[in-house]
Amino acid sequence: MSIYNVKTAVFPVAGRGTRFLPATKASPKEMLPIVDKPLIQYAAEEALSAGAETLVFITGSSKRAIEDHFDTDPELDAALLAQGKQDLLDTLRGILPSWAACVYIRQSAPLGLGHAVLCAKPVVGNAPFMVHLADDLIDAKVPCLRQMVKVHATHGGSVLGVQTVPKSETDKYGIVSVEDPIAPRVSRISHIVEKPKPAKAPSNLAVVGRYLLTGQVFEELTQVGKGAGGEIQLTDGIARLLKKEPVYAYEFEGKRYDCGSKLGYLQATVEFGLNHNKLGKDFRAYLKQLSKTL
Repeated sequence: MSIYNVKTAVFPVAGRGTRFLPATKASPKEMLPIVDKPLIQYAAEEALSAGAETLVFITGSSKRAIEDHFDTDPELDAALLAQGKQDLLDTLRGILPSWAACVYIRQSAPLGLGHAVLCAKPVVGNAPFMVHLADDLIDAKVPCLRQMVKVHATHGGSVLGVQTVPKSETDKYGIVSVEDPIAPRVSRISHIVEKPKPAKAPSNLAVVGRYLLTGQVFEELTQVGKGAGGEIQLTDGIARLLKKEPVYAYEFEGKRYDCGSKLGYLQATVEFGLNHNKLGKDFRAYLKQLSKTL
């Protein structure tokens, strides 16, 4: 039997991206490009590679561009065809496979990541599902969510993608405590807390934008109430969940770029540019020449 039995991925994309203003005033932060693809397309491709067939976008105002990106544009298709640009036409038609479906759910108010995930319940039901935060771009030989689906297939339960961060930065993440490893890179979580101050953090093992959750998390999210920042925190729902069933921390293989920060976004742009199959060679030569003038 195929390990890819998690068929739904949820993308919370209702945030306003204020750290990138004015670039995000009229365009979603998830549409910021890394070379020639927007962040949300990298996110969708990762989920599709892990077996997702339904992509659920939890949107807010000013997010119409995401819907348009995954929709067809007959006028643009016809123009490219008339101009003989078949390669570009094929690229556009490949953005979303014919067997995949997109669902868009409007989050009524910015009530937190937990609330955004809870909005997906009518589509997800009680099945396990993925959550992908597009701000966290992970470059890996095997896509991160695909790695996590394999962990879930082996051990069951929920799986959180984690990474060691500097102790001084624990107040930017959900932080977990873990028991002894049960497999390479896999440990059962004993405790999770949202954005603790460094002095109070139980560890420096941080959850970084990848979740594979069982449907039970919806029940827990309905019970948590408002947490840090006056919002419904996904971390608080997971804290309740791990008291009832296993929740595992998985130290994924790959390099993460924090594209929610300007520096992380620039780093991703440069490194993805260097590895681009068409632009990489010329871009590398340009950077070498530029470095001589710095």
